[in-house]
Amino acid sequence: MNSTDLSVLQSAVNWLKAGHSVAIATVVQTWGSAPRPIGSWLAIRDDGQVSGSVSGGCVEDDLIRRVQTEILTRATPEMVVYGVSQQEAARFGLPCGGTLRLLVEPRPELGVLEKLLEQISSHQITRRTVNLSTGKSTLSDGSRHDEFVCNDQEMQTTYGPRWRMVIIGAGQLSLYTADFALASDFEVIVIDPREEYAEGLNRDDIIFFKGMPDDVLLEIGVDPHTAVIALTHDPKLDDMALMEALKSSAFYVGALGSRKNTQKRKERLLEFDLNQEQVDRLHGPVGLYIGALTPPEIAVSILAEVIAVKYGISVPKKN
Repeated sequence: MNSTDLSVLQSAVNWLKAGHSVAIATVVQTWGSAPRPIGSWLAIRDDGQVSGSVSGGCVEDDLIRRVQTEILTRATPEMVVYGVSQQEAARFGLPCGGTLRLLVEPRPELGVLEKLLEQISSHQITRRTVNLSTGKSTLSDGSRHDEFVCNDQEMQTTYGPRWRMVIIGAGQLSLYTADFALASDFEVIVIDPREEYAEGLNRDDIIFFKGMPDDVLLEIGVDPHTAVIALTHDPKLDDMALMEALKSSAFYVGALGSRKNTQKRKERLLEFDLNQEQVDRLHGPVGLYIGALTPPEIAVSILAEVIAVKYGISVPKKN
């Protein structure tokens, strides 16, 4: 779940707790060019206030009107379609004749949404199933490999925690990497036990832990939505973090260093309780090769590789 959709969920929970009527619209199907992906959320309050987006602003005004005048009076979900004809696509501003199909729930259950928010906050992947005949929804364990489902009987959507990037080290390169990660909607955690770096990191947008990297990784828990990147250039700190990260379910583990140093690091890691398969998961030298020289350029290459792995795009092997 990205920060936008998480904000929608939080808004819906807060509004329902305050006594408002709320409808939730979910993008269930698109044709042509659509500005928001399947699964995107929009929460609409009874007074017309909204959180989130399903079209980037193209259809929201009309949808708010329909929710206030029609949909909130109903008890079960309704399918709403925009842009069926070329004329409607032009009217609603859908680019390239795109079509948008939305499932609008007029009575989402507060208890279910609160539980969903709680599970996401504790880094659990959760699947929500909505019965289209009754409007009732249930939660179950999910997997990051689940696919979105919407048919005549139900809608199934899987929600996970925000993608996280854990950076070992609080030096200049780490801060550039953190900035690009934040811009890419990652939650950023920086770990560094060194006094000289801890003093200079005072930012509200970064979670900072002043502790030994391996201990902190065990404390915070590393899940399949987490990338771990070791950037201290100090083997005593980087290797300790990597020993835990490579045994975890992190989707990406990388470390700064030349090809020669990376090979030496892999040999060192094999001397501990890591097997060859675990060590082979290490991305090193970290980042895509783009000829980067400066810290911000290297940070760009790191984010490029992390994002490619996140979306299952193969990256060139480093020989």
